[in-house]
Amino acid sequence: MNKYFPLTVVTVAEATIGIFIKLTGNAINIFSLTFYSVLFALLFLGITIPLIDRSFLNISRKEIKPTLIIGGLIASQLVTFNFAISIVPIANAVILWTTYSFFVFIFSIVFLKEKTTKLHLIVFLIAFLGVFIAKPFSGSYAFGNAVALLDGLIYAVLIAYMRYEDKIETTGIVFWFLVFAAVFLSPMPFIFGFGEWFAFNAYSLAPLLAITVQIPAIVWVLGLGVFSTGVVYLFITFALQKINANIYSLVDIVVSPLIAAFFGFIILGEIPSISLLYGGALLLFAGFLLSSDITRAELSKTHHFYKYFRTVKRRFYRAKAAKKK
Repeated sequence: MNKYFPLTVVTVAEATIGIFIKLTGNAINIFSLTFYSVLFALLFLGITIPLIDRSFLNISRKEIKPTLIIGGLIASQLVTFNFAISIVPIANAVILWTTYSFFVFIFSIVFLKEKTTKLHLIVFLIAFLGVFIAKPFSGSYAFGNAVALLDGLIYAVLIAYMRYEDKIETTGIVFWFLVFAAVFLSPMPFIFGFGEWFAFNAYSLAPLLAITVQIPAIVWVLGLGVFSTGVVYLFITFALQKINANIYSLVDIVVSPLIAAFFGFIILGEIPSISLLYGGALLLFAGFLLSSDITRAELSKTHHFYKYFRTVKRRFYRAKAAKKK
C-alpha cells in the first residue's frame, strides 16, 4: 500500500461530512444524526478491525478513565461540528474549525509548558487578522460561525488532552473512543426524535449541471456513518503508521478544508462570502506555517538524534580499535 494512500482516503472522506449532512436535510435531526453516524461507524469498525487486530477489545483499567474522557470530547466535538455545518455553508464551518491548531498551541504553552518562538507570534497575528477579515460574527451566519469556532476550541481540548495522556490512535483504542462517544450520544434520538429514514426528498446536486435526484435519507446517513466517520477513523491509524503525525496535521489543516469547501460549491452550489474567502485564506496560511514549523522541528530533532548516534558509534569503534593496538 502506498504510504500516502491512507492519508488521501482520510482527506477525501473528511471532506464529505458536510455533503452528507446537507443532503440528509430535515429528515433526521442533526443531533440524532450525529449519534447514528457514530453508531454506524462503530459497526463498520467492529467488522473491519478484527481482520487487522484480533486483540482490539483489550483495554486495561488504567486506560478506561482517559478513554472515557476522550470519548466524551469526541461526542461533543462531533455534535458541535455537525450542528455548525447544518446551519452555515460548509466553507464557513471547515475554515473556522481550523482555528483549533492555534488553540492547541495556546494549551501547549500554558498547560504542557512548550516553548514559543517569534514565528509563532507572527503566525498568531496572521490568524487574528484572518478572523478579523472573515467577520465571523456579522451577517446571518453569525451564530453558526460562533458554533464552528467553539468546535475548534473543543477539538483543541481533545488533542491537547490526548497529548497529555500520550494517547496514540491505534485501531483498538479508536474503537473504544467511539464506543464511549456512542454511549454519550445515545439519548439523542429519544430527545430529538428518530427521524424519517426513508423520506424521499428532491435534491439539486451539482446546480451548475442542473442535476436533480431523489434518494432516501438512509443512504446519506450510511454515507456519513460508514464513509465519513468509520473509514476516517480506520484509515487515520494507517496514515499515522506510515507518515509523520505532523505531516498528517498539515494536510488536515490546509487540504481537507479546501476540498470540503470545493465539494460544497460543486455539489451544493454554496458560495462563501468574499470576506470569508480572504480571511479563510489567511487562517489556512497561518495553519500551514504553524504545522510546517512543527514538522521541521520534529525532523530537526530526528536529524540531531541520528547525528549524535553516529558520533557515539564512531567514538566507540575508535576506542575499540585503540585498545587492540
